[in-house]
Amino acid sequence: MYNEHDSVLLNESIQALNIKSTGIYIDGTFGAGGHSKLILSKLTRSGHLFGMDRDWLSIKIGKNIAEQDKRFTIIHSEFSKIYQHIKHMGLIGVIDGILLDLGISALQLNDSSRGFSFMRDGLLDMRMDINTGISAAKWLAKASQKEISTVLKMFGEERFANNISKVIVKYRTHKPIVNSVVLSKLICDNIPHYSAHKHPATKSFLAIRIYINNELEEIMKILNDALNILSPKGRLVVISFNSLEDRLVKHFIRKHSSEVSIPHKLPLTQCQILNIFYNKHQLKNMGKLIPKKQEIKNNIRARSAILRYAEKLIL
Repeated sequence: MYNEHDSVLLNESIQALNIKSTGIYIDGTFGAGGHSKLILSKLTRSGHLFGMDRDWLSIKIGKNIAEQDKRFTIIHSEFSKIYQHIKHMGLIGVIDGILLDLGISALQLNDSSRGFSFMRDGLLDMRMDINTGISAAKWLAKASQKEISTVLKMFGEERFANNISKVIVKYRTHKPIVNSVVLSKLICDNIPHYSAHKHPATKSFLAIRIYINNELEEIMKILNDALNILSPKGRLVVISFNSLEDRLVKHFIRKHSSEVSIPHKLPLTQCQILNIFYNKHQLKNMGKLIPKKQEIKNNIRARSAILRYAEKLIL
């Protein structure tokens, strides 16, 4: 069961982390542990890896690894609480690398009881952590047509958001929408099939999932916290799977790695000028990577993946 998930850009992401054998690392989205296992293979007994995830199934897998490997610790946490975990352990500013593999894992997609997939019938839940928040079904039952439309537009960039939201509100007056296949069929039956490469329900399911789990705010929180958590020359590596995630990561890295133009002939030393103009937590943009054709052929989930990475500068 646990082998169903193939980590996208596995080798590339670990290379981007620039692993030090005695370093301390965070796998912020542990999933099925693919990235974590490769990181651990490159650490000596002095190194350590913290795996984090919101999903209890992932935590269960992580606990099994932690029982066998003292270099590994698994923590049940969303992004917004990672800083306080690291602070509690006295590790702020000494983490050598943070890896974030955004989106959802095949473990979640393949579990019909979770409701993430429009291809598998199951309860329409979509929560990363089933013990917190409200399910997608409960939200769809109470949200207004305007709210639903806004979510589909904002988080899914769905151009037929108004049509879909009207159909959902009309349908639920007769019967609640509690199954993923029911929602998928509603969408498919009421909008044009405008893409041969994407299922018509793709954007709507993505939008609802992002909204239910507050994903974009969580991503921004960990990106900002990474500036403090990372050690000098520590690496931030992020793999995203949709345009909203990628834009957030791209703009964040660019914002914190932009060079400052320093005027000539100021009565200050270069060091003094840098202290004035530079944010004390600056990044070096290391670029981006995308999957090779063979990986996409072997794992269709990889086709939309973009890896961006940066290094914290020594100031």
